[in-house]
Amino acid sequence: MDEHTDILNQQIAYYVARADEYDEWFFRKGRYDRGEDHRKVWCAELAHVEAALKEAQPGGRILELACGTGLWTRHLLPRAEELTVVDASPEMLALCRERIAAPGVKFVQADLFEWWPSETYDFIFFGFWLSHVPEDKFDAFWARLATALNPEGKVFFVDSLFTQSSTATDHERIDRDGIVERKLNDGRRFKVVKVFHEADVLKERLMGMGWDGFVQSTDRFFLYGQMSRPPISADS
Repeated sequence: MDEHTDILNQQIAYYVARADEYDEWFFRKGRYDRGEDHRKVWCAELAHVEAALKEAQPGGRILELACGTGLWTRHLLPRAEELTVVDASPEMLALCRERIAAPGVKFVQADLFEWWPSETYDFIFFGFWLSHVPEDKFDAFWARLATALNPEGKVFFVDSLFTQSSTATDHERIDRDGIVERKLNDGRRFKVVKVFHEADVLKERLMGMGWDGFVQSTDRFFLYGQMSRPPISADS
């Protein structure tokens, strides 16, 4: 097994093992608690992104990639005619199912580097997933998104900005090498892909691939964007 494959396997193993403690990161608890002032800014910026997602009006046939524990799924569900959520971790999917408690949602356990739908969707969402896509898989990932999106559909995403205070207080300092070490509450360590994108650079890159839309960032913590599908050539 080469190092690249090993890290992607570790990435899946990390989120399998992390499922029960994932929400601590989102809600700034435990090792992610950096004080009340930090939490207020974090929550305000999250609310800003949630408002942007609401403004995007997710509806129709929706696909969520890397759904995790369902923290974003709950915002996609109200206007969905059909909702398919995908994650490599059965533990994450179980927590997502419990959180949204809605009939008719399709849950798919799959490695997103191996699986892709045969259907198309009106809205595709992924939260904190793009940064886990290695650079050498970036173009292929967006090309596959284009084939899964209806002509008038939208892609919406949110991810992390490059800031140490987003991680656990006992994590090693982050850098821009594209690989970071992550530690669980019980001390186990994993290497995962973590590519920190900048809004202007990412927007320019996507528009160069034919996508159209916006990529923005909050002051400290989050990157988010909305893109519409580029034209699909007949031989794609």
